[in-house]
Amino acid sequence: MKNSYQVKVNDTFDFNIDEQAVKKLDTLQVSDSEFHVLDNHLSYKTEITKSNFNEKSYSVKVKNTVYDVNIHDQLDTLIKEMGFEIGITKEVNEIKAPMPGLILDINVSVGMEVKEHDTLLILEAMKMENALTSPRAGIIKTISVTKGETVDKDQLLIAFE
Repeated sequence: MKNSYQVKVNDTFDFNIDEQAVKKLDTLQVSDSEFHVLDNHLSYKTEITKSNFNEKSYSVKVKNTVYDVNIHDQLDTLIKEMGFEIGITKEVNEIKAPMPGLILDINVSVGMEVKEHDTLLILEAMKMENALTSPRAGIIKTISVTKGETVDKDQLLIAFE
């Protein structure tokens, strides 16, 4: 199987580049971030001004114009088709009860700003106290339970803005 790459430039232009085209590219690395490129007998000075390896995104300067470039290979495409993303997490907007239990304490209020891992509330289940923590930074939009209330599994407890 030959490698191929999907390249998106400035969220507008899409290119498919195969391994053969990459091998044909006539480049000379001048420094850590600068390259000299020959294409159709024309010379280009290029520079990688920003790079994010995890997101596979780069900013490339060519003749004083900066292009935002995203590069994905066949594995990235397959992972995305399966509903997963590398290096990206889904934003959680709701906290639901992981199990039936009793709300012992609520440590937040509506409009309160929380950080990731802050304790939101304490849920007693099977004679154990479980601290439910914030999966992300955010602002509390609603609190759907009260202290002393019994909750069912998957019942909405807290929502974020």
